[in-house]
Order: sequence, then C-alpha cells, then structure tokens
Amino acid sequence: MASSQRDVIDFSALEKELQGAIESERRYRRENDAKLRAVNQRVSYDQFRNLVLSSHLKPLDKNDKDGAPRKQPWNPVAPPHKDQQHSS
Repeated sequence: MASSQRDVIDFSALEKELQGAIESERRYRRENDAKLRAVNQRVSYDQFRNLVLSSHLKPLDKNDKDGAPRKQPWNPVAPPHKDQQHSS
C-alpha cells in the first residue's frame, strides 16, 4: 500500500491549532466572568464595556512600586528622548 499525502499528519500545525483553541477558550471564559461580575455590580453600559475590555489586565503586586526600574519601556518603538541621544 502506498501512503498518500493526505495521510500525513502535520503535528506542528495541529499543535498551533490546539494552542489557538485553548487561548480562545481562556479569553471567552475571562470575558464571560467579567460580564457576570459587571451585571452583578449593576453598572452602566460604558462601565460594563470597559470592564469586559480590560478583563485581561492583572492587578499590581505589592512589589510593584512607582519609581522602580522598568523591565520594558513604555513605547519601545518611539525614538529615544533628546537628552538620551546626546549623552555620549
């Protein structure tokens, strides 16, 4: 028997599809939980929408302090500040 091209399983594509489905399910559950919390709080539509849109955000830890060194710049695409360009 000769194996055809259809019988070959592309495991990397299958894994990508699985990871996409898992992330989609997590997003659905996170947003649905936010919707249920917002309904229980009896908020306006704008507040409801903002709560759902911000459901992916996580609260700050006690170790997160203002003035602490940042691990990532706010906008890595923006050109450096003028003072930083001429500081050689």
